[in-house]
Amino acid sequence: METIALAITGMSCGHCVAGVRRALAAVPGVAVQDVRIGGATVTTDGVSAATLLTAVEDAGYQATVVDSAAPSAPAEPLHALRRAAP
Repeated sequence: METIALAITGMSCGHCVAGVRRALAAVPGVAVQDVRIGGATVTTDGVSAATLLTAVEDAGYQATVVDSAAPSAPAEPLHALRRAAP
């Protein structure tokens, strides 16, 4: 089993999130852990990242694999981003 994180662009609402979740869940060997605006995390059993990317793209969104080995900046809470918006 392997956990793969995806960065997904083009999602803007709950309907988008549901569509990506359905697309990923339809791939045999994939267990969807989390889907949110901007990304998803799945656990796979022998499924390639390319297959996941194709499923997301077929649903109408763009996706890239997030390099889990790369250091990541701490995420800013959504409420802080909303306060900063004009």
